Amino acid sequence: MPISRRKFIKYSAGGAAALGVNLFDNPLLRKAFAGAVQETPIIWLAGGACSGCSVSLLNALSPRIQDVLLDQVIPGHHTELAFHPTVMAASGDLAMQAMYDTEEKPFLLVVEGSITTADGGRHCEVGEKNGHGIPVLEHVLRLGNKAKAVLAVGSCASFGGVPAANMNPSGSKGVMEVFREHGVTTPTINLPGCAIHPDWFIGTVAAILLGGPEGIKVDALGRPEMFYGKLIHDFCPLRGQFDAGRFAENFGDAGCLYKLGCKGPVAHANCPEKRFNSGTNWCIDNGHPCNGCVEPEYPYEQSMWTPVPVKDMTPPAAYPPIFTDRKSAIDVTPGYAALAGVAAGVVGMRLAGKKSGEETQAQDEKE
Repeated sequence: MPISRRKFIKYSAGGAAALGVNLFDNPLLRKAFAGAVQETPIIWLAGGACSGCSVSLLNALSPRIQDVLLDQVIPGHHTELAFHPTVMAASGDLAMQAMYDTEEKPFLLVVEGSITTADGGRHCEVGEKNGHGIPVLEHVLRLGNKAKAVLAVGSCASFGGVPAANMNPSGSKGVMEVFREHGVTTPTINLPGCAIHPDWFIGTVAAILLGGPEGIKVDALGRPEMFYGKLIHDFCPLRGQFDAGRFAENFGDAGCLYKLGCKGPVAHANCPEKRFNSGTNWCIDNGHPCNGCVEPEYPYEQSMWTPVPVKDMTPPAAYPPIFTDRKSAIDVTPGYAALAGVAAGVVGMRLAGKKSGEETQAQDEKE
């Protein structure tokens, strides 16, 4: 079987390392091995968003964002954040030129934020052309057709998110929906979350570099099953409280948070395992209901603190009625009223019998 030059150099480096030979003392070999590392530039396009997903990624701990950008993500593969409007040093025409130069190479497109489509997309623009702003819609369609793969990072880019809520005057939509409407067929992966966990992004990029986007198994919503395949409700530390029918009535109360609007029974993500802020905490452990930010319905038509119907759950499938009142109040329904009447009748008969016996005894003593 023929072997490419790139693979030969990789295998040679591995064998040399095993033998303890330092090949990099030779400048010619050092240059050859440097050329064997595959560079993958990333264009990070920001649409209608708060930059929260960028902040989350920058706070990555293991690996750190410095390691992701400066070292090899996986052996033989290095990523370059060629364009990121929030953190790049360049601005104005210099920044836009960096985007234009990068899109002439094989690259990954990352979209953060919703795509505004109303009024020609003029509600969100990046850069200028001929004295006019360039809509993000124009950028995402142009870049989407050229990219090796597209990552829709965050709930806004995946499903429209907060900008698409309620009346949606800006016509905000998720990347996949925009691509479907305009016939863009580039492989696209959704990474919803408000904000995302940095491991979701880094793990997906690593998987794409290893086997391409087709090697990532996704669910019906285009989310990687390795991160979004589990129902939060099934791994929640308060699941036992739910099964026992113990529910918190107010914030700070003990018990399951379902009645306070927890979306854990309908949300799919590995938040209970990963946690956020370097594995420090997550919504439930912080005493707050899961807000279901990984689902298309987020931020939900009603209040985020309104309970949602339970769609799917693992055993026990039969669970107690949802209640929070620990007091044993008197039930005045007809059934219980009848039982109360019978009980009162029995007590009355006993009292009457006791009174009759006392009267008889008193009569005998009198005689």
